[in-house]
Amino acid sequence: MKTSTLVRNGISTGLVGLISRLVNMIPWPERRIAMGDVTLMLLDGKQRVAEDVFGWGRSVVEVGINEFQTGISCVNDISTRLKPKAEEKNPELLAEIRSIMEPHSEAESHLRTTLLYTNMTAKSVYNALVEKGWSAESLPTVRTISNILIRQDYRLRTVAKAKVQKNSRN
Repeated sequence: MKTSTLVRNGISTGLVGLISRLVNMIPWPERRIAMGDVTLMLLDGKQRVAEDVFGWGRSVVEVGINEFQTGISCVNDISTRLKPKAEEKNPELLAEIRSIMEPHSEAESHLRTTLLYTNMTAKSVYNALVEKGWSAESLPTVRTISNILIRQDYRLRTVAKAKVQKNSRN
């Protein structure tokens, strides 16, 4: 902990705990602005000291300082950062995978779930897509095809071997 800045500004550890608790009560994005304000007023604008003393991220404190000084709040649209799934980028691929999987899939015998059990692996689906004319460059990897199958509720089922029944004539 950087005590020199705290001692120089006359900040006790009790005050550090109080400030930390109060800032944690503020909802985002106003919390960033409060972090920036506290850092500017008490820690001379030093983000690294705020990281050591309060446990706040330096980049968050830096954005908070900029927001506090300019009065402009940054917009974080995290939902737009997601990478689209392979089946969203290529719906024809999903239709082709379903046409390959349907003849090899069956529902659970007790119908307790909506899962479809199959004996085809992702590698065999990949090979079937290549046989249907898809180029290897346009297809996702085998692991991605496995993820697509899982998202579409296809599960690989291992076939249980028949157990030998013992003759119990004792």
